[in-house]
Amino acid sequence: MNQTILIIDFGGQYAQLIARRVREMSVYCEIYPYKKAEQAISKLKPIGIILSGGPQSVYAPNAPSLELSVLNSGIPILGICYGAQYLAHALGGRVKPALTPEYGKTETFFKNSKLFSGVNSGVTWMSHGDYIESLPQGFKAIAHTHNCPIAAMENERNNIYAVQFHPEVVHTQDGSKILKNFVYVICGCEGDWHMEDYINTAVNDVKSTVGDGRIVLGLSGGVDSSVCAALLSKAVGKRLTCIFVDHGLMRKDEGDNVESVFKGWDINFIRVNAADRFLSKLKGVIDPEQKRKIIGAEFAAVFEEESRKVGADYLAQGTIYPDIIESGTETSAVIKSHHNVGGLPKNLRFKGVVEPLRLLFKDEVRRLGKLLGLPDSLVFRQPFPGPGLAARIIGEVTQEKADILREADAIFCFEIEKAGLSTEIHQYFAVLTSVRSVGVMGDSRTYDYLLALRGVTTEDFMTADFARIPYEVLEKVSRRIVNEVKGVNRVVYDITTKPPATIEWE
Repeated sequence: MNQTILIIDFGGQYAQLIARRVREMSVYCEIYPYKKAEQAISKLKPIGIILSGGPQSVYAPNAPSLELSVLNSGIPILGICYGAQYLAHALGGRVKPALTPEYGKTETFFKNSKLFSGVNSGVTWMSHGDYIESLPQGFKAIAHTHNCPIAAMENERNNIYAVQFHPEVVHTQDGSKILKNFVYVICGCEGDWHMEDYINTAVNDVKSTVGDGRIVLGLSGGVDSSVCAALLSKAVGKRLTCIFVDHGLMRKDEGDNVESVFKGWDINFIRVNAADRFLSKLKGVIDPEQKRKIIGAEFAAVFEEESRKVGADYLAQGTIYPDIIESGTETSAVIKSHHNVGGLPKNLRFKGVVEPLRLLFKDEVRRLGKLLGLPDSLVFRQPFPGPGLAARIIGEVTQEKADILREADAIFCFEIEKAGLSTEIHQYFAVLTSVRSVGVMGDSRTYDYLLALRGVTTEDFMTADFARIPYEVLEKVSRRIVNEVKGVNRVVYDITTKPPATIEWE
Protein backbone atom coordinates (compact mmCIF):
# COMPACT_ATOMS: atom_id res chain seq x y z
CA MET A 1 0.00 0.00 0.00
CA ASN A 2 1.26 3.47 -0.89
CA GLN A 3 2.16 6.01 1.78
CA THR A 4 -0.83 8.34 1.99
CA ILE A 5 -1.47 11.97 2.88
CA LEU A 6 -5.04 12.63 4.01
CA ILE A 7 -6.52 15.99 3.03
CA ILE A 8 -9.45 16.99 5.21
CA ASP A 9 -11.79 19.29 3.31
CA PHE A 10 -13.33 22.18 5.23
CA GLY A 11 -15.03 23.45 2.06
CA GLY A 12 -12.20 25.45 0.53
CA GLN A 13 -12.15 25.97 -3.23
CA TYR A 14 -8.46 25.00 -3.24
CA ALA A 15 -8.82 21.66 -1.44
CA GLN A 16 -8.43 19.72 -4.68
CA LEU A 17 -5.43 21.84 -5.63
CA ILE A 18 -3.65 20.71 -2.46
CA ALA A 19 -4.14 17.14 -3.65
CA ARG A 20 -2.67 17.97 -7.02
CA ARG A 21 0.43 19.50 -5.45
CA VAL A 22 0.95 16.47 -3.23
CA ARG A 23 0.54 14.03 -6.12
CA GLU A 24 3.08 16.02 -8.13
CA MET A 25 5.54 14.96 -5.44
CA SER A 26 4.86 11.28 -6.19
CA VAL A 27 2.92 10.92 -2.95
CA TYR A 28 -0.57 9.40 -2.91
CA CYS A 29 -3.35 11.38 -1.26
CA GLU A 30 -7.10 11.36 -0.86
CA ILE A 31 -9.61 14.02 0.13
CA TYR A 32 -12.33 13.43 2.71
CA PRO A 33 -14.90 15.89 4.08
CA TYR A 34 -14.24 16.91 7.68
CA LYS A 35 -17.29 14.97 8.88
CA LYS A 36 -15.60 11.73 7.81
CA ALA A 37 -12.11 12.47 9.12
CA GLU A 38 -12.05 9.68 11.71
CA GLN A 39 -13.35 7.18 9.17
CA ALA A 40 -10.66 8.28 6.70
CA ILE A 41 -7.87 7.90 9.24
CA SER A 42 -9.06 4.41 10.10
CA LYS A 43 -9.28 3.41 6.43
CA LEU A 44 -6.21 5.09 4.96
CA LYS A 45 -3.81 5.06 7.92
CA PRO A 46 -2.24 8.28 6.60
CA ILE A 47 1.34 9.29 7.22
CA GLY A 48 0.28 12.96 7.35
CA ILE A 49 -2.84 15.13 7.44
CA ILE A 50 -3.51 18.46 5.73
CA LEU A 51 -6.47 20.60 6.79
CA SER A 52 -7.82 22.71 3.91
CA GLY A 53 -9.10 26.26 3.89
CA GLY A 54 -12.80 27.04 4.05
CA PRO A 55 -15.30 29.87 3.66
CA GLN A 56 -16.52 30.09 7.26
CA SER A 57 -15.28 31.64 10.49
CA VAL A 58 -14.36 29.30 13.35
CA TYR A 59 -16.90 31.23 15.46
CA ALA A 60 -19.76 30.87 12.98
CA PRO A 61 -22.74 28.70 13.95
CA ASN A 62 -22.14 25.11 12.81
CA ALA A 63 -18.57 25.96 11.77
CA PRO A 64 -16.67 22.89 10.51
CA SER A 65 -14.81 21.08 13.27
CA LEU A 66 -13.05 17.81 14.04
CA GLU A 67 -13.02 15.35 16.88
CA LEU A 68 -10.08 16.02 19.19
CA SER A 69 -8.98 12.44 18.55
CA VAL A 70 -7.96 13.57 15.06
CA LEU A 71 -5.80 16.38 16.42
CA ASN A 72 -4.33 14.07 19.10
CA SER A 73 -3.68 11.16 16.74
CA GLY A 74 0.07 11.75 16.68
CA ILE A 75 -0.01 12.05 12.89
CA PRO A 76 1.77 15.18 11.56
CA ILE A 77 -0.77 17.90 10.71
CA LEU A 78 -0.58 20.98 8.50
CA GLY A 79 -3.45 23.47 8.67
CA ILE A 80 -3.99 25.89 5.78
CA CYS A 81 -6.02 29.15 6.09
CA TYR A 82 -9.25 28.07 7.86
CA GLY A 83 -7.39 24.90 8.81
CA ALA A 84 -4.77 27.04 10.58
CA GLN A 85 -7.41 29.12 12.37
CA TYR A 86 -9.26 25.98 13.38
CA LEU A 87 -6.12 24.49 14.93
CA ALA A 88 -5.52 27.68 16.91
CA HIS A 89 -9.13 27.82 18.07
CA ALA A 90 -9.48 24.12 18.91
CA LEU A 91 -6.17 23.92 20.80
CA GLY A 92 -6.74 26.94 23.03
CA GLY A 93 -5.61 29.95 21.03
CA ARG A 94 -7.77 32.86 19.96
CA VAL A 95 -9.08 33.83 16.51
CA LYS A 96 -10.66 37.23 15.85
CA PRO A 97 -11.86 39.31 12.88
CA ALA A 98 -8.92 41.18 11.38
CA LEU A 99 -8.86 44.96 11.36
CA THR A 100 -7.16 44.69 7.97
CA PRO A 101 -8.19 41.55 6.03
CA GLU A 102 -5.61 40.16 3.64
CA TYR A 103 -6.48 39.07 0.11
CA GLY A 104 -4.15 38.30 -2.76
CA LYS A 105 -0.37 38.60 -2.90
CA THR A 106 1.09 39.53 0.48
CA GLU A 107 4.69 40.02 1.58
CA THR A 108 5.42 37.41 4.25
CA PHE A 109 8.42 36.98 6.55
CA PHE A 110 9.49 33.50 7.69
CA LYS A 111 11.43 32.32 10.75
CA ASN A 112 13.55 29.20 11.12
CA SER A 113 11.40 26.05 10.90
CA LYS A 114 11.44 22.61 9.32
CA LEU A 115 8.40 23.76 7.36
CA PHE A 116 10.32 26.64 5.81
CA SER A 117 13.65 24.91 5.27
CA GLY A 118 15.28 26.39 2.15
CA VAL A 119 12.50 28.96 1.79
CA ASN A 120 13.18 32.69 1.75
CA SER A 121 10.74 35.36 2.87
CA GLY A 122 8.62 36.50 -0.04
CA VAL A 123 5.13 36.73 -1.49
CA THR A 124 2.31 34.42 -0.36
CA TRP A 125 -1.33 34.22 -1.42
CA MET A 126 -3.69 35.27 1.36
CA SER A 127 -7.47 35.05 1.54
CA HIS A 128 -8.73 35.66 5.08
CA GLY A 129 -10.87 38.05 7.09
CA ASP A 130 -10.08 36.49 10.49
CA TYR A 131 -6.63 36.10 12.04
CA ILE A 132 -4.91 34.22 14.85
CA GLU A 133 -4.62 36.73 17.71
CA SER A 134 -3.00 34.45 20.31
CA LEU A 135 -1.19 31.11 20.12
CA PRO A 136 -2.26 27.84 21.72
CA GLN A 137 0.00 26.56 24.49
CA GLY A 138 3.16 24.93 23.14
CA PHE A 139 3.07 26.81 19.82
CA LYS A 140 5.31 29.54 18.50
CA ALA A 141 4.90 31.96 15.59
CA ILE A 142 7.10 31.17 12.60
CA ALA A 143 5.88 33.79 10.08
CA HIS A 144 4.27 37.23 10.00
CA THR A 145 3.12 39.91 7.56
CA HIS A 146 2.80 43.66 7.97
CA ASN A 147 -0.82 43.21 9.14
CA CYS A 148 -0.84 39.67 10.54
CA PRO A 149 1.51 38.90 13.47
CA ILE A 150 0.89 35.14 13.28
CA ALA A 151 0.94 34.14 9.60
CA ALA A 152 2.21 30.67 10.55
CA MET A 153 2.74 28.69 13.75
CA GLU A 154 4.19 25.38 14.86
CA ASN A 155 4.31 22.92 17.72
CA GLU A 156 7.36 20.95 16.63
CA ARG A 157 7.10 18.52 19.53
CA ASN A 158 3.60 17.43 18.47
CA ASN A 159 4.27 17.78 14.74
CA ILE A 160 1.48 20.31 14.22
CA TYR A 161 2.02 23.17 11.77
CA ALA A 162 -0.25 25.86 10.40
CA VAL A 163 -0.04 28.59 7.75
CA GLN A 164 -2.53 31.41 7.20
CA PHE A 165 -1.67 31.61 3.49
CA HIS A 166 -2.22 29.14 0.64
CA PRO A 167 1.02 27.32 -0.31
CA GLU A 168 -0.87 25.24 -2.88
CA VAL A 169 -1.58 28.30 -5.07
CA VAL A 170 1.06 29.18 -7.68
CA HIS A 171 1.07 32.82 -6.57
CA THR A 172 2.80 31.79 -3.31
CA GLN A 173 6.54 31.86 -3.90
CA ASP A 174 8.12 28.55 -2.85
CA GLY A 175 4.65 27.24 -1.97
CA SER A 176 5.44 23.84 -3.44
CA LYS A 177 8.68 23.76 -1.45
CA ILE A 178 6.75 24.42 1.76
CA LEU A 179 4.35 21.57 1.02
CA LYS A 180 7.27 19.33 0.08
CA ASN A 181 8.94 20.09 3.40
CA PHE A 182 5.80 18.99 5.19
CA VAL A 183 5.32 15.87 3.08
CA TYR A 184 8.94 14.71 2.95
CA VAL A 185 10.79 16.27 5.90
CA ILE A 186 8.06 16.30 8.54
CA CYS A 187 5.94 13.30 7.46
CA GLY A 188 8.82 11.23 6.09
CA CYS A 189 7.23 10.30 2.76
CA GLU A 190 9.40 8.49 0.21
CA GLY A 191 7.53 9.27 -3.02
CA ASP A 192 6.21 5.82 -3.93
CA TRP A 193 3.21 6.72 -6.12
CA HIS A 194 3.23 7.33 -9.88
CA MET A 195 0.72 7.78 -12.72
CA GLU A 196 1.30 4.20 -13.84
CA ASP A 197 -0.05 3.18 -10.44
CA TYR A 198 -3.16 5.24 -11.11
CA ILE A 199 -3.75 3.43 -14.41
CA ASN A 200 -3.51 0.02 -12.76
CA THR A 201 -5.73 1.05 -9.86
CA ALA A 202 -8.35 2.68 -12.12
CA VAL A 203 -8.47 -0.30 -14.50
CA ASN A 204 -8.88 -2.73 -11.60
CA ASP A 205 -11.58 -0.53 -10.03
CA VAL A 206 -13.53 -0.47 -13.30
CA LYS A 207 -13.26 -4.24 -13.68
CA SER A 208 -14.38 -4.72 -10.10
CA THR A 209 -17.32 -2.35 -10.53
CA VAL A 210 -18.75 -3.51 -13.86
CA GLY A 211 -17.79 -7.19 -13.86
CA ASP A 212 -19.04 -8.58 -17.18
CA GLY A 213 -21.31 -5.59 -17.77
CA ARG A 214 -21.26 -3.17 -20.67
CA ILE A 215 -20.36 0.53 -20.42
CA VAL A 216 -21.64 3.48 -22.40
CA LEU A 217 -19.58 6.67 -22.52
CA GLY A 218 -20.50 10.08 -23.84
CA LEU A 219 -17.55 10.81 -26.11
CA SER A 220 -17.15 14.48 -27.00
CA GLY A 221 -13.67 14.17 -28.47
CA GLY A 222 -12.30 16.44 -25.76
CA VAL A 223 -9.33 15.54 -23.58
CA ASP A 224 -11.31 14.16 -20.64
CA SER A 225 -13.69 11.93 -22.53
CA SER A 226 -10.96 10.70 -24.89
CA VAL A 227 -8.64 9.69 -22.05
CA CYS A 228 -11.61 8.16 -20.26
CA ALA A 229 -12.39 6.11 -23.37
CA ALA A 230 -8.80 4.87 -23.63
CA LEU A 231 -8.74 3.87 -19.97
CA LEU A 232 -12.11 2.11 -20.18
CA SER A 233 -11.08 0.34 -23.37
CA LYS A 234 -8.07 -1.01 -21.49
CA ALA A 235 -10.41 -2.32 -18.80
CA VAL A 236 -13.34 -3.77 -20.77
CA GLY A 237 -12.38 -3.70 -24.45
CA LYS A 238 -15.29 -4.18 -26.86
CA ARG A 239 -17.79 -3.99 -24.01
CA LEU A 240 -17.37 -0.21 -24.24
CA THR A 241 -19.75 1.75 -26.46
CA CYS A 242 -18.87 5.40 -27.06
CA ILE A 243 -21.78 7.64 -27.99
CA PHE A 244 -20.97 10.98 -29.56
CA VAL A 245 -23.95 13.27 -29.03
CA ASP A 246 -23.85 16.16 -31.48
CA HIS A 247 -26.05 18.65 -29.67
CA GLY A 248 -25.63 21.30 -32.34
CA LEU A 249 -23.43 23.37 -30.03
CA MET A 250 -20.03 22.15 -31.15
CA ARG A 251 -17.29 24.31 -32.61
CA LYS A 252 -16.97 24.74 -36.36
CA ASP A 253 -16.59 21.36 -38.16
CA GLU A 254 -15.99 19.69 -34.80
CA GLY A 255 -18.64 17.01 -35.13
CA ASP A 256 -17.20 15.70 -38.38
CA ASN A 257 -13.65 15.84 -37.01
CA VAL A 258 -14.57 13.84 -33.92
CA GLU A 259 -16.28 11.18 -35.99
CA SER A 260 -13.33 10.86 -38.37
CA VAL A 261 -10.92 10.28 -35.48
CA PHE A 262 -12.91 7.79 -33.44
CA LYS A 263 -14.48 5.79 -36.24
CA GLY A 264 -11.12 4.06 -36.65
CA TRP A 265 -10.81 3.02 -33.01
CA ASP A 266 -11.39 -0.53 -31.79
CA ILE A 267 -14.55 0.51 -29.94
CA ASN A 268 -18.26 0.68 -30.65
CA PHE A 269 -18.81 4.25 -31.88
CA ILE A 270 -22.25 5.83 -32.38
CA ARG A 271 -22.98 9.39 -33.50
CA VAL A 272 -26.34 10.89 -32.56
CA ASN A 273 -27.39 14.10 -34.34
CA ALA A 274 -29.63 15.78 -31.76
CA ALA A 275 -29.27 19.51 -32.46
CA ASP A 276 -33.00 20.18 -32.84
CA ARG A 277 -33.78 18.28 -29.68
CA PHE A 278 -31.36 20.30 -27.53
CA LEU A 279 -32.23 23.67 -29.02
CA SER A 280 -35.94 23.11 -28.45
CA LYS A 281 -35.28 22.30 -24.78
CA LEU A 282 -33.21 25.49 -24.41
CA LYS A 283 -35.77 27.78 -26.02
CA GLY A 284 -36.46 30.79 -23.80
CA VAL A 285 -33.97 29.72 -21.09
CA ILE A 286 -31.48 32.40 -20.00
CA ASP A 287 -30.25 31.26 -16.56
CA PRO A 288 -26.81 29.60 -16.92
CA GLU A 289 -27.40 27.02 -14.18
CA GLN A 290 -30.72 26.03 -15.74
CA LYS A 291 -29.11 25.73 -19.17
CA ARG A 292 -26.40 23.45 -17.81
CA LYS A 293 -28.88 21.24 -16.00
CA ILE A 294 -31.16 21.00 -19.07
CA ILE A 295 -28.23 19.97 -21.24
CA GLY A 296 -27.03 17.49 -18.62
CA ALA A 297 -30.46 15.93 -18.31
CA GLU A 298 -30.84 15.71 -22.09
CA PHE A 299 -27.42 14.08 -22.39
CA ALA A 300 -28.48 11.50 -19.82
CA ALA A 301 -31.74 10.88 -21.67
CA VAL A 302 -29.94 10.34 -24.98
CA PHE A 303 -27.44 8.02 -23.32
CA GLU A 304 -30.22 5.99 -21.77
CA GLU A 305 -32.06 5.64 -25.07
CA GLU A 306 -28.96 4.60 -26.98
CA SER A 307 -27.68 2.31 -24.23
CA ARG A 308 -30.93 0.36 -24.35
CA LYS A 309 -30.15 -0.43 -27.98
CA VAL A 310 -26.70 -1.77 -27.10
CA GLY A 311 -27.58 -3.19 -23.69
CA ALA A 312 -25.33 -0.94 -21.59
CA ASP A 313 -25.34 -1.47 -17.83
CA TYR A 314 -23.14 1.42 -16.68
CA LEU A 315 -22.77 5.09 -17.63
CA ALA A 316 -19.18 6.34 -17.78
CA GLN A 317 -18.22 10.00 -17.50
CA GLY A 318 -14.99 11.93 -17.92
CA THR A 319 -15.56 13.81 -14.66
CA ILE A 320 -12.38 15.38 -13.25
CA TYR A 321 -11.59 17.14 -9.98
CA PRO A 322 -12.31 20.74 -11.08
CA ASP A 323 -15.77 19.64 -12.29
CA ILE A 324 -16.57 18.27 -8.86
CA ILE A 325 -15.29 21.17 -6.79
CA GLU A 326 -17.00 23.81 -8.98
CA SER A 327 -20.26 21.88 -8.93
CA GLY A 328 -20.19 21.81 -5.13
CA THR A 329 -19.36 19.00 -2.73
CA GLU A 330 -20.54 18.03 0.73
CA THR A 331 -18.48 20.90 2.14
CA SER A 332 -18.11 23.45 -0.66
CA ALA A 333 -20.30 25.95 -2.47
CA VAL A 334 -21.57 25.61 -6.04
CA ILE A 335 -19.62 27.77 -8.48
CA LYS A 336 -21.25 26.32 -11.60
CA SER A 337 -22.85 22.94 -12.26
CA HIS A 338 -21.14 20.66 -14.75
CA HIS A 339 -23.36 18.49 -16.92
CA ASN A 340 -21.55 15.37 -15.75
CA VAL A 341 -21.90 16.26 -12.06
CA GLY A 342 -25.00 18.28 -11.28
CA GLY A 343 -27.37 17.66 -14.16
CA LEU A 344 -28.12 13.94 -14.03
CA PRO A 345 -31.71 12.96 -13.20
CA LYS A 346 -32.33 10.78 -10.15
CA ASN A 347 -34.12 8.11 -12.20
CA LEU A 348 -31.15 7.37 -14.45
CA ARG A 349 -31.62 3.78 -15.57
CA PHE A 350 -28.11 2.40 -15.17
CA LYS A 351 -26.71 0.16 -12.48
CA GLY A 352 -24.13 2.79 -11.68
CA VAL A 353 -21.85 5.56 -12.90
CA VAL A 354 -18.17 4.98 -13.64
CA GLU A 355 -15.83 7.98 -13.33
CA PRO A 356 -12.22 6.78 -13.59
CA LEU A 357 -10.74 10.31 -13.85
CA ARG A 358 -12.52 11.94 -10.92
CA LEU A 359 -9.30 12.15 -8.85
CA LEU A 360 -7.31 13.95 -11.55
CA PHE A 361 -6.72 17.50 -12.67
CA LYS A 362 -6.52 18.51 -16.31
CA ASP A 363 -2.73 18.35 -16.58
CA GLU A 364 -2.74 14.92 -14.94
CA VAL A 365 -5.37 13.74 -17.42
CA ARG A 366 -3.08 14.84 -20.25
CA ARG A 367 -0.15 12.93 -18.73
CA LEU A 368 -2.37 9.90 -18.38
CA GLY A 369 -3.42 10.20 -22.02
CA LYS A 370 0.19 10.19 -23.16
CA LEU A 371 0.88 7.07 -21.09
CA LEU A 372 -2.14 5.41 -22.69
CA GLY A 373 -0.77 6.16 -26.16
CA LEU A 374 -3.23 8.81 -27.33
CA PRO A 375 -2.04 11.21 -30.06
CA ASP A 376 -1.10 14.80 -29.19
CA SER A 377 -3.99 16.08 -31.29
CA LEU A 378 -6.35 14.67 -28.67
CA VAL A 379 -4.26 15.01 -25.53
CA PHE A 380 -3.53 18.71 -26.06
CA ARG A 381 -6.82 19.70 -27.60
CA GLN A 382 -8.39 22.97 -26.47
CA PRO A 383 -10.67 22.42 -23.44
CA PHE A 384 -14.34 22.59 -24.29
CA PRO A 385 -17.21 22.59 -21.76
CA GLY A 386 -19.79 19.80 -21.78
CA PRO A 387 -22.65 22.22 -22.61
CA GLY A 388 -20.61 23.33 -25.62
CA LEU A 389 -21.30 26.78 -27.02
CA ALA A 390 -24.26 27.09 -24.65
CA ALA A 391 -21.72 27.98 -21.95
CA ARG A 392 -20.40 30.73 -24.21
CA ILE A 393 -23.70 32.25 -25.33
CA ILE A 394 -25.05 34.65 -22.72
CA GLY A 395 -28.82 34.44 -22.47
CA GLU A 396 -31.07 32.34 -24.67
CA VAL A 397 -29.38 29.84 -26.99
CA THR A 398 -30.61 29.91 -30.58
CA GLN A 399 -29.42 28.48 -33.88
CA GLU A 400 -28.58 31.98 -35.12
CA LYS A 401 -26.45 32.78 -32.08
CA ALA A 402 -24.67 29.43 -32.26
CA ASP A 403 -23.82 30.01 -35.92
CA ILE A 404 -22.50 33.51 -35.18
CA LEU A 405 -20.33 32.27 -32.33
CA ARG A 406 -19.03 29.30 -34.31
CA GLU A 407 -17.69 31.55 -37.05
CA ALA A 408 -16.19 34.11 -34.68
CA ASP A 409 -14.57 31.46 -32.52
CA ALA A 410 -13.04 29.76 -35.56
CA ILE A 411 -11.46 33.05 -36.64
CA PHE A 412 -10.03 33.69 -33.18
CA CYS A 413 -8.58 30.18 -32.87
CA PHE A 414 -7.13 30.29 -36.38
CA GLU A 415 -5.32 33.59 -35.76
CA ILE A 416 -3.97 32.46 -32.37
CA GLU A 417 -2.55 29.31 -33.95
CA LYS A 418 -1.22 31.25 -36.94
CA ALA A 419 0.60 33.63 -34.58
CA GLY A 420 2.28 30.66 -32.88
CA LEU A 421 0.58 31.32 -29.54
CA SER A 422 -1.43 28.11 -29.17
CA THR A 423 1.09 26.46 -26.83
CA GLU A 424 1.51 29.58 -24.70
CA ILE A 425 -2.22 30.18 -24.12
CA HIS A 426 -3.82 27.26 -22.34
CA GLN A 427 -7.41 28.09 -23.32
CA TYR A 428 -8.81 30.61 -25.77
CA PHE A 429 -12.31 31.10 -27.16
CA ALA A 430 -15.01 33.61 -28.05
CA VAL A 431 -18.15 34.47 -26.07
CA LEU A 432 -21.32 35.91 -27.59
CA THR A 433 -22.83 38.32 -25.09
CA SER A 434 -26.46 39.38 -24.88
CA VAL A 435 -25.40 43.02 -25.24
CA ARG A 436 -26.07 44.89 -28.47
CA SER A 437 -24.31 48.12 -29.30
CA VAL A 438 -24.53 50.82 -31.93
CA GLY A 439 -21.96 50.74 -34.71
CA VAL A 440 -21.42 52.12 -38.18
CA MET A 441 -20.61 50.16 -41.32
CA GLY A 442 -20.57 51.61 -44.81
CA ASP A 443 -22.08 54.88 -43.55
CA SER A 444 -25.02 52.92 -42.12
CA ARG A 445 -26.01 52.46 -38.50
CA THR A 446 -25.78 48.94 -37.06
CA TYR A 447 -27.14 47.55 -33.83
CA ASP A 448 -25.45 44.18 -33.38
CA TYR A 449 -23.91 41.90 -30.80
CA LEU A 450 -20.87 42.59 -28.64
CA LEU A 451 -18.46 39.63 -28.81
CA ALA A 452 -15.88 38.94 -26.09
CA LEU A 453 -12.59 37.12 -26.54
CA ARG A 454 -11.10 35.09 -23.67
CA GLY A 455 -7.57 33.73 -23.36
CA VAL A 456 -5.99 32.39 -20.17
CA THR A 457 -2.75 30.91 -18.92
CA THR A 458 -2.91 28.39 -16.09
CA GLU A 459 -1.15 25.42 -14.54
CA ASP A 460 -4.17 23.72 -13.05
CA PHE A 461 -7.39 25.42 -14.27
CA MET A 462 -8.28 26.11 -10.63
CA THR A 463 -6.62 29.53 -10.90
CA ALA A 464 -5.84 31.38 -14.13
CA ASP A 465 -4.44 34.65 -15.44
CA PHE A 466 -5.53 36.38 -18.64
CA ALA A 467 -3.15 35.83 -21.56
CA ARG A 468 -1.15 38.82 -22.77
CA ILE A 469 -2.08 38.47 -26.43
CA PRO A 470 -0.21 41.01 -28.60
CA TYR A 471 -2.34 43.97 -29.66
CA GLU A 472 -1.62 43.36 -33.34
CA VAL A 473 -3.09 39.84 -33.06
CA LEU A 474 -6.18 41.10 -31.23
CA GLU A 475 -6.56 43.87 -33.79
CA LYS A 476 -6.47 41.40 -36.68
CA VAL A 477 -8.97 39.09 -34.95
CA SER A 478 -11.33 41.98 -34.26
CA ARG A 479 -11.13 43.30 -37.81
CA ARG A 480 -11.80 39.89 -39.33
CA ILE A 481 -14.74 39.14 -37.04
CA VAL A 482 -16.60 42.41 -37.60
CA ASN A 483 -15.98 42.17 -41.35
CA GLU A 484 -16.68 38.47 -41.83
CA VAL A 485 -19.25 37.55 -39.19
CA LYS A 486 -22.69 39.02 -39.74
CA GLY A 487 -24.32 40.09 -36.49
CA VAL A 488 -21.23 41.32 -34.61
CA ASN A 489 -20.09 44.95 -34.65
CA ARG A 490 -17.95 45.20 -31.51
CA VAL A 491 -15.18 43.00 -30.02
CA VAL A 492 -13.70 43.21 -26.50
CA TYR A 493 -11.01 41.23 -24.67
CA ASP A 494 -11.59 39.79 -21.17
CA ILE A 495 -8.71 40.65 -18.79
CA THR A 496 -10.18 39.10 -15.62
CA THR A 497 -8.29 36.48 -13.61
CA LYS A 498 -9.71 33.34 -11.97
CA PRO A 499 -10.67 34.05 -9.23
CA PRO A 500 -12.70 36.25 -9.07
CA ALA A 501 -14.06 35.15 -12.46
CA THR A 502 -14.30 31.62 -13.82
CA ILE A 503 -12.59 30.71 -17.08
CA GLU A 504 -15.89 30.16 -18.87
CA TRP A 505 -18.45 32.94 -18.72
CA GLU A 506 -21.34 30.65 -17.79
